[in-house]
Amino acid sequence: MIEKAFIELISKENADIRLDEEMKSHTSFRIGGKADCLCSVKDVDSLRNIILLCREHGVPYFILGMGSNILVSDKGIEGLVIKLEGEFNEITLAEDNIVRCGAGSTLARLCTFARNMSLGGLEFAWGIPGSVGGAIYMNAGAYGGEIKDTVISVDYMDKDGNIRRCSGEELDFSYRHSAFTDTENIIIRGSFRLEPGSHDAIVERMQYLMDQRKTKQPINHPSAGSVFKRPENGYAAALIEECGLKGYEYGGAQVSPKHAGFIVNDKGASAADVLGLIDHIKKEVREKKNVELCCEVRFIGRV
Repeated sequence: MIEKAFIELISKENADIRLDEEMKSHTSFRIGGKADCLCSVKDVDSLRNIILLCREHGVPYFILGMGSNILVSDKGIEGLVIKLEGEFNEITLAEDNIVRCGAGSTLARLCTFARNMSLGGLEFAWGIPGSVGGAIYMNAGAYGGEIKDTVISVDYMDKDGNIRRCSGEELDFSYRHSAFTDTENIIIRGSFRLEPGSHDAIVERMQYLMDQRKTKQPINHPSAGSVFKRPENGYAAALIEECGLKGYEYGGAQVSPKHAGFIVNDKGASAADVLGLIDHIKKEVREKKNVELCCEVRFIGRV
């Protein structure tokens, strides 16, 4: 429980405050209990002040993007959930075909901006349901492309509120990993070097990839995207399907009948249902295929 005095302090900042906010409304899984407080921050100064207040008062905080790669506990989230809005959604075109984009923007907005400017390089990201900050944090990728292919620098806030910049060489990108993974640094914006191209060709490529997603993935069902990281020398979805788990149900959670790498919530699943299904999948794949699957979806909140 957050003290009233703390709420009064952060209410003085350029932010919207909501107490006991249902997190199922803020995640693509449509699962999750209440956050003690959801705080939508509009600018860098307010973010800095709120982070320092959290540290001073011992209030835990979590930076929430589009909620597309997380599973929130049924018991909710202790402390402050922070969403980056306002200036964190700004996208601008700089010199040399460099696009600067705030971490709070959706990847869809960034891809649309690049398309409208006839700049290529981000077509692979069209349809990935996440924020720009989240995509950088985990080096999001699909269809042969990754965020690391275009990012040249990232501005971030460290735990003491200082704004710093990482160059592309310092970002330590690898499969679903960056220099920000498991740190307290908060991504503020990213700079992307794109390539001039044919507007029609960019549109065609984006449409083709979206058609592929619609055909192969359960994009119209609540999920958190691919649940497991790609194992060495194989694909998680293929292993799961070979174990006879496609369509398998655990409570309200189900292995997607369309793509075995996805868990969908079509029947009012709880976080406990999803965790139970994940454990069952890992056990079956371990026993039948001698492969240890690693979860890509992050569990957030009270245990």
